[in-house]
Amino acid sequence: MSTEPRNGPDALLVVDGLRKTYPLPGRGRLTAADDVSFSVAPGGSLGIVGESGSGKTTVARMLVGLVRPDAGTVTVDGRPRSPRPPRRRQARLARAREVQMVFQDPYISLDPRLTAAQCLRTTLRLHGRDEATAVRLLERVGLGEREADARPRQLSGGQRQRLAIARALAVQPRVLVLDEAVAALDVSIQAQILQLLDTIRRDTGVALVFVSHDLAVVQHVTDDVLVMHRGSVVEQGPTQRVLAEPAHDYTRLLLAAVPREGWDPEGAVPARA
Repeated sequence: MSTEPRNGPDALLVVDGLRKTYPLPGRGRLTAADDVSFSVAPGGSLGIVGESGSGKTTVARMLVGLVRPDAGTVTVDGRPRSPRPPRRRQARLARAREVQMVFQDPYISLDPRLTAAQCLRTTLRLHGRDEATAVRLLERVGLGEREADARPRQLSGGQRQRLAIARALAVQPRVLVLDEAVAALDVSIQAQILQLLDTIRRDTGVALVFVSHDLAVVQHVTDDVLVMHRGSVVEQGPTQRVLAEPAHDYTRLLLAAVPREGWDPEGAVPARA
């Protein structure tokens, strides 16, 4: 199928032909992502789905700049993102304001010595923003005075994820990439975080890229979806259409494995075969 990006005039994030390979000792190279292309409009939301090893996290890390692509381009607001981080401090900060990432486990990315409020004030100061904004950011993600004075170890998993989202939003990014950001949370907390993100994107115009293996998450919070298998895009399009009328066998396989009313787990086995 075609994997060309939908480069409409409103496209905020345009990804064209991303490719990444890794050496396998004595066995050539592993293709983690091959010719991946898509676009997202301001305030839009794209889901990237697939099983473990499909290449979706590699794509997410290339968007942010944690992984350097072998080929392809990433453009934000019409400005190409260089695969090499700029040397000048102001240029690095400007680059960080284009794309921010929220990880599955926020604990590893939060400074254990800082309270939630201190964490946000540090980020705001670094980017030249008013530190008083920290209070409003905490309120926006549903954290109050008690959480503001707490360190990461004193917060629940959902509260830490809210803090990680607030910190990402502190730099006013154009694109927010979420790599399995709700996978470790229970279902009720997942729903709260997803509702929060949906509200934020509608209020601010930030574009969201959800990387997930959970089709239920993708179905509820994305406009478009891209399905990856073994590094390649096998299907993409409007989320409701792709999930309701999948055109590719692999997409149908993913859907067959989703528990639902009347679901027979044994039915997923012949589907995989």
